[in-house]
Amino acid sequence: MKTKIYLLSLLFLAFNCKDKTETKDASPSPELQNSSETVPDSAHNSRNAVDYNGTYEGILPCADCEGIKTTVTLLEDGTFSRTIQYLGKENEGTTNEGKFTWNDEGSVITLTTSPNETQMYKVGENILFHLDKEGNRIEGDLAERYTLKKASGNEAIENKKWVLFELLGKEINTEDTPKQAFMLFNSEQSKVSGNNSCNSFSGSYELKGNGQIALGNIATTKMACPNMEIAASFNDVLNKIDNYTVKDGVLHLNKSKMATLAKFKLQ
Repeated sequence: MKTKIYLLSLLFLAFNCKDKTETKDASPSPELQNSSETVPDSAHNSRNAVDYNGTYEGILPCADCEGIKTTVTLLEDGTFSRTIQYLGKENEGTTNEGKFTWNDEGSVITLTTSPNETQMYKVGENILFHLDKEGNRIEGDLAERYTLKKASGNEAIENKKWVLFELLGKEINTEDTPKQAFMLFNSEQSKVSGNNSCNSFSGSYELKGNGQIALGNIATTKMACPNMEIAASFNDVLNKIDNYTVKDGVLHLNKSKMATLAKFKLQ
């Protein structure tokens, strides 16, 4: 009898140990449990899930000046423009334009600012983190200053169709032009587009505050029209303007302190 009880006890212990072993093996390992933190989710990275296109501004720390005013505009087509200005020094600033690329994780972009120079930024929601040469976040007491925040834009000028009615002080009659001359500033894409009275044009734009504006990478179609004078003057104005005002429903495009170069009304 004692022998039977002993054998039954051994069988019970063996079965119980086997059950615990199988239960333990069925549980995910710590590595698998944390896999969501270590394996990039290609469907929810900054490139796919963040509205990154737009204009970002900030003043970065500077060793021998008051700060480096930096403005970066990112477009959906993979192009960028970056302007840097050393505050407290006599300079007009430097502007670079080109293509930017994403890293494999879709979280960091690299701007090629010259053939031998690049700058990396980690992309967040409405923010860019200025990274060091190795692509790491800058730490220390000044870490918070190495950021560029997305500009909010200006509803008074953006996402509206502006029709040209005065150019270089002369009234423009749309009936006398082959096509309607107009401009539209798309805030979602930071893109300006329109027609110069003959050819379509498009490019990037940047609102810098205090009524300052910069247009870049303006490209036009090459169709010939009977009267190209207005189109040529319009193109020249696009290359000159650096500030704007909106008053009484009229958009004024200006160059420094000169008289208004072009006036537009809403359609």
